[in-house]
Amino acid sequence: MVKERQDAWSEEDDLLLADTVLRHIREGGTQLQAFDEVGDKLNRTSAACGFRWNAIVRNRYQQAIEIAKKQRKERKRMLSRQSRSVPVQRPSTQQQPQPVQTQEKKTDNKLTLNDVISYLQKMQIDGQSSEGLQIENTRLRRENETLQTENEHLKKQLSMVSKEHETVKEDYQSLIQIMDRARKMVVFQEEEKNTPSFRMDKNGNLEKIAK
Repeated sequence: MVKERQDAWSEEDDLLLADTVLRHIREGGTQLQAFDEVGDKLNRTSAACGFRWNAIVRNRYQQAIEIAKKQRKERKRMLSRQSRSVPVQRPSTQQQPQPVQTQEKKTDNKLTLNDVISYLQKMQIDGQSSEGLQIENTRLRRENETLQTENEHLKKQLSMVSKEHETVKEDYQSLIQIMDRARKMVVFQEEEKNTPSFRMDKNGNLEKIAK
């Protein structure tokens, strides 16, 4: 099914896009995967989501992106330390059963101090990321309120200009009517001047009177 959607992006759509991309960055995923996920949720194409992110949304979350990248690096370090702490069992030339107690020690992963420190650092970074998103959300809401106020002001100015235009239009129509009446009066007077006058002479004949 082809995804076709022509409506504008809402603030909630942008927040969903930002949250999804930041989550994929933190977890080591790709932005293309994030765009596909958001596209499925919003019934948009992944290309449209990518264009929206690169053209509009990304510039608003530069600080959050840097924090997410730090979280990804810290996550990789933690996974690397955990993988190194697991002992690798190598094949033995002597097929002798090992004591149960020794096997339990090899498979027992104890929580180290470094793991606790890494976890606390991750929690701190998560808190900073959440706080950064809240600050960015508050800024966007204030910007939206400012734009709405400016929009109302422009609507009022447009209404005033429209009224002034109507007034000028009415005055222009009145002036045209006055000029038309004046032109007709001049033409009528000219016609009266050009109309010949006659008089009767003593013989009863009509003769033209020169003006």
